[in-house]
Amino acid sequence: QVQLAESGGGLVQAGGSLTLSCILSGGTFSIYDMAWFRRAPGEERESVGAVVWNGVTAYVESVKGRFTISRDNAKNTVYLQMNSLKPEDTAVYYCAARPVRVGNPHNEKTYAYWGQGTQVTVSS
Repeated sequence: QVQLAESGGGLVQAGGSLTLSCILSGGTFSIYDMAWFRRAPGEERESVGAVVWNGVTAYVESVKGRFTISRDNAKNTVYLQMNSLKPEDTAVYYCAARPVRVGNPHNEKTYAYWGQGTQVTVSS
């Protein structure tokens, strides 16, 4: 059974950086598209971005130029490097996985597996 485990969350000042990691176990990492989502207090969960099986990335507009998603197939790990953090980036961040497929990588309904989430708090 596929399981995901995020790590790396914490408290950071505005303008700072943080890197989240997510390890996949119980499956063949290289065949999964991997994504990051987040849920801010009182808000719906939203996409941050994704890296599909072949390394192509996609980001939502609000994080372009600040966040970078990468994957290391040898380590079964996907990363979310976050720079120039803003208070509005405060949220619980989730990683998600789906078997390789064509389709919108930002659509959370297409992801079968989810991590438990890690809190990121950006202070002003």
